[in-house]
Amino acid sequence: MSAVQVCVRCAARWPVVGAPAQWCPGCRGVLLSPTVPGRLEPAARRNFRWIARRPGTTPRAIAGPAAPDTTPRYLQMPRWGLADPAPESDEGALQTRTQRLAELAPTLLGATAVLFLLGAAGELFRYVVLLRNRTTLISPTVLAVSDAVVFTAGVLAPLVAFAAAAASVAWLLEARRTTWRRVGRADPRSAVAVAFGCLVPVVNLVWPGVFLTELARDEPGVRPLVRWWWATWVAGGVLLVVSLVWRSHDSLQARANGVVLAMVVDVVAAAVAVLTLLVMRRVDRLDLAGRPRARTRWMVAA
Repeated sequence: MSAVQVCVRCAARWPVVGAPAQWCPGCRGVLLSPTVPGRLEPAARRNFRWIARRPGTTPRAIAGPAAPDTTPRYLQMPRWGLADPAPESDEGALQTRTQRLAELAPTLLGATAVLFLLGAAGELFRYVVLLRNRTTLISPTVLAVSDAVVFTAGVLAPLVAFAAAAASVAWLLEARRTTWRRVGRADPRSAVAVAFGCLVPVVNLVWPGVFLTELARDEPGVRPLVRWWWATWVAGGVLLVVSLVWRSHDSLQARANGVVLAMVVDVVAAAVAVLTLLVMRRVDRLDLAGRPRARTRWMVAA
């Protein structure tokens, strides 16, 4: 029996005439080494594998010659190479207590901003009541509502702010750990040092800005935002001290001015909370609502 060559593309068998061929005459596929049907070839000379088929079936042949190689054309801009890679999933890993606390930071910061704005609105309403009370007797109900709003916001806002501060420190620790791990190094500052610099009064006017600046050293778009946050944070601390000192005055005008000062402090505190959330989102490459930010990609047009 004469030797044949089998095409790897269409599985057609071609008899060997003279020297073995390389390409299939039918579909231009690669031909295997010559073999004799019915004879078992040793593994050392075999560059094919046996495929078992049902009796009576024939391999599917490709009809017509192969399509010529042409330059591809697209009806719209291709998206391959322009999409961002999918973020690595950490769902399978067990979360630490710090990571779980860091996830609560955006929610607590949003609640802090809302409560401080509510407190600012209550202080503004109280100031309007004071102005009105100079010429008109104010209803006890109006006074009760004003006092309730100011008292509720004055109690809840600091409590939620303290919780948001703890969660923000946890986020800062995780963000710094991730950033330094990305470059193959460990965070040069310990967790105790970061927590001490962020939570101790007076000291925390300086060190949080330093920690964030170190975190955003390779993020040009984040560093200006960190500077704005730092300036607002220091201004809020100074205004808080001034407001506490101002309460020692007993005159009616001083008390009225204290109401305005308390309103300004609440507004600045809400701004600090929003800026803190914005810095977090920018470092995590998210927008303010927590969605992935769409990047602007520029392409050179020929």
